[in-house]
Amino acid sequence: MGKSRREKARPRRADPLAKAVKLPSDPELAALREAQILPVLKDLQKPDAKSRTAAASAVANIVQDAKCRKLLLREQIVPIVMGETLTDTSIDSRAAGWEILKVLAEEEESDFCVHLYRIDILTAIEHAAKSIVETFSATEPPFTKLQKPQQRLIWDIAGSLASLLGVLAAARDDILEAILKPPTILRFLFRLAASKETPRNILEETLLCLITLAEDNLELGQAVINDPETHCYDVLVKYTAGSDMIAALTCGLLHNIFTSLQWHDYSPGKDGASDARLVPVLSRILEQTTFPTGTLNGHEGSGPTETLQAALEVVATIATDFQGVLENGNRAQKQGATSEEWNGFVDEEGNAAAAADAVDGIDEMDIDSEAVGSGPDGDDNEEVDIDEDMTQVTGTGDQPEESTGLDDYPTLRELIQRTVPQLLRVCQKAFEGAGEGVMNIQTRALSALNNLAWTISCIDFSNGENPDILKSWTPAADRIWSKVITPILDTDSADLELATVVTGLAWALSRTLAGNTPAKGGEHRKFISLYRASRNPVPAKQSGGGDQQLFDPLQNVTVKCVGVLGQLARDPAPLDRNREVGIFLTTVLASDDVAPADRIEALNQFFDIYGDENAICDKEVFWREGLLKHVEEAAPKFRAMARKIDKRKEQELRMRADEALLNLGRFIKYKKKHAPKEGLV
Repeated sequence: MGKSRREKARPRRADPLAKAVKLPSDPELAALREAQILPVLKDLQKPDAKSRTAAASAVANIVQDAKCRKLLLREQIVPIVMGETLTDTSIDSRAAGWEILKVLAEEEESDFCVHLYRIDILTAIEHAAKSIVETFSATEPPFTKLQKPQQRLIWDIAGSLASLLGVLAAARDDILEAILKPPTILRFLFRLAASKETPRNILEETLLCLITLAEDNLELGQAVINDPETHCYDVLVKYTAGSDMIAALTCGLLHNIFTSLQWHDYSPGKDGASDARLVPVLSRILEQTTFPTGTLNGHEGSGPTETLQAALEVVATIATDFQGVLENGNRAQKQGATSEEWNGFVDEEGNAAAAADAVDGIDEMDIDSEAVGSGPDGDDNEEVDIDEDMTQVTGTGDQPEESTGLDDYPTLRELIQRTVPQLLRVCQKAFEGAGEGVMNIQTRALSALNNLAWTISCIDFSNGENPDILKSWTPAADRIWSKVITPILDTDSADLELATVVTGLAWALSRTLAGNTPAKGGEHRKFISLYRASRNPVPAKQSGGGDQQLFDPLQNVTVKCVGVLGQLARDPAPLDRNREVGIFLTTVLASDDVAPADRIEALNQFFDIYGDENAICDKEVFWREGLLKHVEEAAPKFRAMARKIDKRKEQELRMRADEALLNLGRFIKYKKKHAPKEGLV
């Protein structure tokens, strides 16, 4: 019989899941760890309940400090809190534990929220939420009969849960979807939102959480409307009667709900609900809230600074989203008006392919005068083709659509007539104030005006379309320019963020007002100066893009400067302004050290300014200054620049470059065909 093999003695294996704590190399952090972190962590795991409670409260206080927070994470505070503190018999310890996790989630990157999700934080939240709802619903004893300290701790846990849910939902879509699955969590949030007993600060946190959950979320929108237990929707509507932070946040939540349910101006929902009901509320908040004179009020979230910021953010969101409302509304009207009408084939893919092939085919494009059939032997069909090409370049054509008035879009009417005056008032107050809070309010007010102006600039006003909207918007746009754009330009501020927002707003306004923009003579020079001050020269070998940029080059302040300058020079702008801008654009177009996005926008603006041979500037500036020659000379440089843009890394930029290059050949042919015969060139 064989002998059994004797096992060799082995040392005891370490826990494979445990991680060795990396000691800090910084002497200050090492001392902080020994003095504050290790003692409280030791107490947090003691058998004595009082020691654990005191330690949990201490951790909840020091976790606010960035250095302490990093040290606590190194010492594995999260497993300790989730494994021991949240299950402690003491409600004080549990409240501190949820506060610790809430602060960590708010202060750390979104990866931390993903980590919490992966270690099943939602199960713990669901259990705690269920316990709180049961406590609210209990009759023996009723919640209101509990001792005040115990009520306060329950509310503290509820507030931490609401805040934590909001941060988790914002981290990733799959986490948001997981939050909505258990009915307990929604029931908990609806109970907090609809209860009269909910403290204001916790109600604000709950509304913020629901705003995040409700964005583009049909399921949650339907749940709010159909909630039979708390009648949450009806309570939310009542909140809009106020003029405070609760009303502002409620408008944000209702806007997300209306959007998800598609309750718009052309398809209102319950009791005629749409954003048109919310805009007057937001305007009232902007009007009645006392303008702050100092800095932020801290983390309370209910001061005038925070209230104004919340209202302005909701206005900006409504203004942006209304562009989609306009598009969907026009589509619905067309489908309802004539479902059997033949509109021909829409060859969008063909147009895109033609633009994409422009870079490769431009070498064969003959842009000489000999290629233009304008002489006695020219082909009439080719002349017609050239004219049709130019229509595509300038975007003009005789294809009027059914006009839409302000009565069809009450939300837009309310934004123009009620909200714009209040936004102007806020901006003027901000000009007179100082401090971080005031600057934040100014930025948000400008963003709201910017979003509204861009939405309206996308409406078709050519050929007399939508005259009611244009009639209402024009005086408002004039006031915005005079009360906001001009004063900020006059200050010559060095704030690049402010300059970017203001330039974007000016571009949007000028897209509608064009040459009628109420510029007082020198604004275009200030935008030229801003362009030069903001431009970072790009080496010729890298002007095609190279590495993927961390920001959108099409949103750069220099691109916006080019855009607003082009619109300010459009007919019927003064010829002196038109001449200065035209020369500036050709200079940008021909410069090898200018960013591709700037050159693309310069070319597009050049098309808009000089695409109409009937405009006064065509003869007096374009031909008299010999701008065609400069454009022809810049064409090979532009073609080379376009080829350097990587289609994979900068797809949109390359697409716009291809399209501009295709239009460049059409433009040159067209201008040569319609050259004046007075010998100006």
